[in-house]
Amino acid sequence: MTSKPKITRLDDRVSVSPQLELEDVATLAKAGFKSIICNRPDDEDGEHPRSSAMAEAAAKAGLRFAYVPAIAGAITDQDGEEMAAALATLPTPALAYCRSGTRSTHLTKMTQPASSKKAVSSSRFNIVIVGGGTGGIATAASILKRNKNITLAIIDPAEDHYYQPGWTMVGGGAFSAEFTHRKEKDLIPDRALWIKSAVTAFDPDHNFIHTADGQAIGYDVLIVCPGIKLDWEAIDGLPETLGKNGVTSNYRFDLAPYTFRLVKGLTGGRALFTQPPMPIKCAGAPQKAMYLSCSKWEKEGVLGNIDVQFHNAGAVLFGVKEYVPALMEYVERYNAHLNLESRLVAVDGEARIATFEQKHGEATKHVEVAFDMLHVVPPQAAPDFIRSSPLAAENGYVDVDQATLRHTKYANIFSLGDACSAPNAKTMAAVRKQAPVVAVNALAALDGKPPVADYDGYGSCPLTVERGKVVLAEFGYGGKLLPSFPHWLIDGTRPSRLSWLLKDTILPPVYWHGMLKGREWMVKPHRIGTEQDSA
Repeated sequence: MTSKPKITRLDDRVSVSPQLELEDVATLAKAGFKSIICNRPDDEDGEHPRSSAMAEAAAKAGLRFAYVPAIAGAITDQDGEEMAAALATLPTPALAYCRSGTRSTHLTKMTQPASSKKAVSSSRFNIVIVGGGTGGIATAASILKRNKNITLAIIDPAEDHYYQPGWTMVGGGAFSAEFTHRKEKDLIPDRALWIKSAVTAFDPDHNFIHTADGQAIGYDVLIVCPGIKLDWEAIDGLPETLGKNGVTSNYRFDLAPYTFRLVKGLTGGRALFTQPPMPIKCAGAPQKAMYLSCSKWEKEGVLGNIDVQFHNAGAVLFGVKEYVPALMEYVERYNAHLNLESRLVAVDGEARIATFEQKHGEATKHVEVAFDMLHVVPPQAAPDFIRSSPLAAENGYVDVDQATLRHTKYANIFSLGDACSAPNAKTMAAVRKQAPVVAVNALAALDGKPPVADYDGYGSCPLTVERGKVVLAEFGYGGKLLPSFPHWLIDGTRPSRLSWLLKDTILPPVYWHGMLKGREWMVKPHRIGTEQDSA
């Protein structure tokens, strides 16, 4: 290191500096810093270490690291909230840096309540729900259907709500993107208070949570369901090429239409479809994108001109073996090349080169593959503010009993959806089954009683193997098949037109007008100690 970084102390929590180099990290650790925050975007002009390299150096030095990028001259309130969230969860003192230190200074000041914007006084509710997505709205609706007299708050900063299972259909040309979108304010249940802020910290020993805008919110029972983090930055070069250069993903509302535009425009070349390591939400979605694309190319008579490849970081095509034979029939029908234990690690969009880390016996090697179209599913993890909280299990997700969905340490805390540690498939169908279970167990906890209902791990993945047919995978813990319909009506292990009708026509209104309204069709909570219903 040629010179020490120029450090300016702002307060007891935070100091700032201009751009750091990798060799500065060890010096900061010796100086007593506990965390590093990078406020400089990776794609900003100039030579500087990427955040991933800094994070690795920080980990080696025993420091925590957060990436909170902000664009110079265009800092937003959301940037300030994300900075506040980082500071609320990271150990201090922390060192924040950008190109000159100016952005880091400004962002830190944004986290400090000004005299004209004092912190909101604390409030308390019978039940607080963190997350206003599928799990949060459905659980709130189920609770308020049962008890209209409690106080309930939903905390979520997002103004938009999405029917995410529909994005596969958008990418396949069956739905419009707007068909999957509603405003959050129109979905908040009556008698629920919407707190439009981000949670920054949990204090479960005192039954409080803290938000980015300074609120301290108390609860008698807490339900945590903020979803999962899509880690686009974990793939080198991916963020800067998404939505162009033939690189797309059905895992984003704004990109799913681009998927279908690429599919319509491709008449020859190579199309790559990727799947990251588990867990991810909707484990079937990566291959659904491939099947629907191939179905379109087959219909247009160009499939024979396209080299279709599926690169799966896992060792099997699908985790429940009963569904694999039907899926393999379509892999062979579309002449798709199946690459198992092949993980996407880098993308060069302009050159149209994807780099995969592949296992060959005991050896691992990197393989570059040229592409004309690349559909990416990003690695996924628990949200940062969950992973660093007292609620987290070793894997970063909220630590719950897989049957009752109650926290393993805190009896008045429950979790469901993608953020909980239960080993079920992370699907909307799983949340639909979990929400009533959490609703009745949360109300029991409010009365000082133990859980009264349990969850069997049910999840469903309607695998869209072609336009007009679906393999309806339904299963629970341990891969046990849990069909909702009689075998004579729907054999879930085989492609079915009726299952497509369910996916295409029936499930969207069930979601908007049933699940989010607390109507528990076919998902009444199973009471502990009674026999499970069977289809």
